[in-house]
Amino acid sequence: MPKLPVASGKETIQALRRAGLLQDHQEGSHITMIDPSTRRRVTVTVHGNKDLKPGVMRAIIRQAGLSVEEFRALLK
Repeated sequence: MPKLPVASGKETIQALRRAGLLQDHQEGSHITMIDPSTRRRVTVTVHGNKDLKPGVMRAIIRQAGLSVEEFRALLK
C-alpha cells in the first residue's frame, strides 16, 4: 500500500476541489464536500494548518473514491 500523504485540512479541501468536489456546507470545523455527479459526500476537519492524522486522511481518500496516488497528484 502506498504511503499516505501528509496535508492540512485546507490543503485537502483544495485537492478535493481539483477533483471536482464542491463545498456543500460547514458545521464548526467540519466542512462537507460533495461530488455533484455521484452525490458522494466527504467530510474534512479543518483546524488551522494542523496536518490531518493518517486515519482521517485514509477515510477522506476512501470517501472521495480516490486512490492514494490520485489524491497525491491532486495535492501538487
